[in-house]
Amino acid sequence: MAGRRLGQHFLKNKSILERIADAACLETNVTVIEIGPGRGALTEPLLARADRVFAIEVDQVLVHYLEQKFRANDRLTVLRADVLKTDLSQWGPVVVTGNLPYYITSPILERALLLGPLLINAVFLVQKEVAERIASPPGRREYGYLSVQSQLFATPEVLFDVSPSAFHPPPKVDSAVVRLRPREKPLVEDAAGFLQFAGACFQHKRKTLRNNLIGHYGKEVADALPEGGLRAEQLSIEQFIELYQRILKV
Repeated sequence: MAGRRLGQHFLKNKSILERIADAACLETNVTVIEIGPGRGALTEPLLARADRVFAIEVDQVLVHYLEQKFRANDRLTVLRADVLKTDLSQWGPVVVTGNLPYYITSPILERALLLGPLLINAVFLVQKEVAERIASPPGRREYGYLSVQSQLFATPEVLFDVSPSAFHPPPKVDSAVVRLRPREKPLVEDAAGFLQFAGACFQHKRKTLRNNLIGHYGKEVADALPEGGLRAEQLSIEQFIELYQRILKV
């Protein structure tokens, strides 16, 4: 069965599909990139709201199905492509949305956020646990590298939960819809360098910052950190940025 072998679970609940399209298309006349359209259940309400929809689907059987289903609508372009190998910036300012396969949620999210000022809005249906990690404040078990990465570029919000019964076939986990409203610019100029630093801080979540950073910056620098005894999950993104900028000056 097309889609099943790629780990897809197709959302069938029409009211939830409408809510996702509403959350994605906050403005009229937008261009939308839909990732993993499947059989076009979300594509339909998106076309009712957007100027153009570019649907990226890797499965040739589903591409053919979508081309036939929407053949009368010239505002839809279906691309057979791997989203992780597609230049998402080629269509200018866009909304990015989709029911994301669980196994590639993080890299897709990263590609959307790296659109920078070209990203108008991003709304994704993801595993509930992932949505909670994206939007988590510091101090919670869910807070980690994905939280810092997402919040560096955007303000995330978990909009609502989606039960397994809303899908065919039903997944074994709960899902949630998360919206990321992009910031005007990232909270730090050197985003790539900062994220490498944040990744080091969260390398082993149960270890202290000192123990995680000693291999990257040396014993002298790590021992001198006032925050060295804390774990990464205890620091806010602003505190991470301040710590990163301080270490750069050493």
